[in-house]
Amino acid sequence: MSMLKLAFQNFKSSFKSYLSLIISLSFTTMILCNFMNLVDSGILNQLGESNARNVAVIIQVLSFVIGCFMLFFVWYSTNVFLTKRKREIGIYVFMGLTNQRIGKLYAIETIFIGLTSLILGIGFGALTSQLFMMILMRISEITVEIHFQFSLQSGITTALIFSGIYLLFVIKGYINIVRSSVLDMVSANRQNEYVKQKKILLVFKAIAGVIILVLGYYMAIKEAGIEVMGNVFIAVVLVVAGTYLLFGGLIPLIFQSLAAHKRFLYKRERNLWINNVVFRIRKNYRTYAMVCVLMLCSVTALAFGFAMKNRYDGIVHFENTYTFQVISDASGYRQEFASLIEKNNDIDVSSDIEILTIDSGNMDNPYAMPYALLAYSQVKKVAEDTEMDFDLPEPGDEEFISLNRLYLMSLTNDLVEEINTINGQDYRSIASTDTPYLGYMQENMDYMIVNDRVYDELQIYGQKMHLYNYKIVDASHFEASVKDIQSSEHCLGLVKINPEREEIAWIKILYSVSIFMFMVFVFAGGCILFMKLYNGAFEEKERYAILLKLGISKKSLKRSIADELLFAYITPLVVMSISSYFSVKALGNVMHTSLLSVNIVSVLVIIIFFVICYLLSLVIYRKNVGI
Repeated sequence: MSMLKLAFQNFKSSFKSYLSLIISLSFTTMILCNFMNLVDSGILNQLGESNARNVAVIIQVLSFVIGCFMLFFVWYSTNVFLTKRKREIGIYVFMGLTNQRIGKLYAIETIFIGLTSLILGIGFGALTSQLFMMILMRISEITVEIHFQFSLQSGITTALIFSGIYLLFVIKGYINIVRSSVLDMVSANRQNEYVKQKKILLVFKAIAGVIILVLGYYMAIKEAGIEVMGNVFIAVVLVVAGTYLLFGGLIPLIFQSLAAHKRFLYKRERNLWINNVVFRIRKNYRTYAMVCVLMLCSVTALAFGFAMKNRYDGIVHFENTYTFQVISDASGYRQEFASLIEKNNDIDVSSDIEILTIDSGNMDNPYAMPYALLAYSQVKKVAEDTEMDFDLPEPGDEEFISLNRLYLMSLTNDLVEEINTINGQDYRSIASTDTPYLGYMQENMDYMIVNDRVYDELQIYGQKMHLYNYKIVDASHFEASVKDIQSSEHCLGLVKINPEREEIAWIKILYSVSIFMFMVFVFAGGCILFMKLYNGAFEEKERYAILLKLGISKKSLKRSIADELLFAYITPLVVMSISSYFSVKALGNVMHTSLLSVNIVSVLVIIIFFVICYLLSLVIYRKNVGI
């Protein structure tokens, strides 16, 4: 019998055991294919050149992330598959086959799995491409004309990426088999299981894991000005390392301690499942840590999406505070500009304010931006005219309040003790606000609100301009008043806001893409855990058969299986839930918003998904072990 035919028969007979692996790989391939097709299909061109370019970059970055994840996932899945098959493949040695021919058999069988996954992934990617675009644009609230168009290039690119990654590990597995001894292959599925570790080593790992994890949490939420992104990077490394040590040290230590207490161990069916967890924890703890990190990534991705959507809504509201902002060289023309606008539009609200631009006085830095000063009483009057909230304290003679722009994402934390120097005099910041008192003009620079006396004293050092702000009832009809405003000799400049402009529409794409990334990570984490437990059921079949012969009832064994699987799902969930609070808190600090509700909802979604996986695993596990 040829190697090809034998490999195909093995693949066909073991298809059910490969099903979870094939589904997982196909799903990842389908998502990658859809992302690649989104860029290649040309549908993004309807968003405009700037938006299309930004969205294309985002999709390409995410495709790279999915590609990296695929590399990691294929590495893990092929290792699991190789370990599972080594013992069976080792039997072929006694049939006279050389290691090279056995390796060839493994490689062909593994290629069948990869080829099946690739065909299903690209096939479903092509079938769901239009649905993917519809969902993406619907969630993003972007209106484009969607038509069925699957790019052949995207399919080819996806196939090349997947094939390159997959063949790399097929070759790695082939070399592993060629270099393995008969004993290694026969005993492969019993290797790397529990070998009792010294308690002092587990204590060291547990303490180190807790300390490193706590340091990661601290760095995640630490406020450190311009160092915030560096802190986030350090926090990611520490949390991943801490999670790894936690599952490799603290959890085995806890269960070994529980197994040593006989009163606890011999109640109910604990001696059946706790001892089994202890027996297998050394091999499985990497899987639990991996799933925990994936779930943490999923929660963070979803929180990032909601944060970006909220920030987009805030920026749109910020920019649309006024429809017209007229720059003039003198005061007293508010009514004149209002009369020009009212020829064709009705005014909803209006305000005016004087702005004083003054040199910083910092001769050491010739590139320093001039300061824009506002009088406290005038800002308060703007708030009254526009019915905006105003609860700012009046600054003292050497104090000011920062009136800031609304950043998409701030890479620094605001420092209250900020000092600005004007003509040799230091002024200290006592508060800050991003309330859009100046609307779109507030995006150009940050403003200092000082008390009226300081403002009057500093007028001789700067230049004044007057800003007249108007918001009309029907903002879409703004063009009708543009020429009338510009015809005034007192109009030195005009800012007009089109409410339908989509220059930052690409930000909304981040929201919908983040939801898909959330789904990918959750599905991947669930599949890895499910696949691990699914394969473990085959290894435990003989043990449960012996336990049945010893007289242990099926009811007791069913309860022990339920408790053991519950531990496998609930442990990563608990660690992830705690870690997610700090990761989402750090993201909220950068975005200057609260994301606690998003954190709670995302964790609940993951819990629901894991409950489904748990119940499914429970049914399949009991069936596979014959209980």
